[in-house]
Amino acid sequence: MSPLTRVQRWIADRIAVIIAIAVLLYLFVPVAYTFVFSFNDYRKSNITWSGFTLKHWENPCGAPGVCDALQTSIKVGFLATLIATIIGTALAFALVRHNFRGRGAGNVLVFLPMATPEIVLGASLLTIFVQGFTFLTLGFWTIVIAHIMFCISFVVVTVKARLQSLDPRLEEAAQDLYAGPGTTFWRVTFPLVLPGIVSAALLAFSLSFDDFIITNFVSGDETTFPKFVYVSYLRGIPAQANVIGFSMFLIAVLLVIAGQVIGSKRRS
Repeated sequence: MSPLTRVQRWIADRIAVIIAIAVLLYLFVPVAYTFVFSFNDYRKSNITWSGFTLKHWENPCGAPGVCDALQTSIKVGFLATLIATIIGTALAFALVRHNFRGRGAGNVLVFLPMATPEIVLGASLLTIFVQGFTFLTLGFWTIVIAHIMFCISFVVVTVKARLQSLDPRLEEAAQDLYAGPGTTFWRVTFPLVLPGIVSAALLAFSLSFDDFIITNFVSGDETTFPKFVYVSYLRGIPAQANVIGFSMFLIAVLLVIAGQVIGSKRRS
């Protein structure tokens, strides 16, 4: 067997692994850049490497406005997630468990915010807030309302998938054991659906925290963390923003790992 044939066979046997590694490298290069430049000892602009320092990690709020923007994003994300999860879960139960006029249209309408480009949603919401709801001033609450609107769709889809995968015989067994509708829901249905609800809430918070386009339309003078990063990029994103961004990424990874560990323990 010639050396060229051996190389070709070696590549063919490992092509899936090679592609997977290449894709992961492509995805994590921006994350690695963020991590590395959080240690950059720059003076005016955090664009070129100037040396290593830990001072940005020691004081993540050192850049003016960065922690205020982070606090705003966390508040918006928490409120939008809480309200969207409650409404979306109730809507998912209605669409899966009940037959009513307009159910098919409701299933279609749920997907519209997910399918509509964000710039269209942002412009439409801005028009509504400025021309329709004139009693609202663009700022914190208009951001919350906008985020609730697009987060509901993702919550509904996630919880619906969980509900549709449930075995109805479990609820029937509870009823056969003389459990009433309320007891069946809280002791059987809700615990089984809870992982889907938690997943939907985490997804909603991530989408809310990460959103820039819609937020930029409806935020007025309020600054969220993504908006702070966008405004800062022309003079170089502060290293403190890199610290916060990488920390949020690390928290998300740890939550995913924790979820996988808990899930594997439950299955074992």
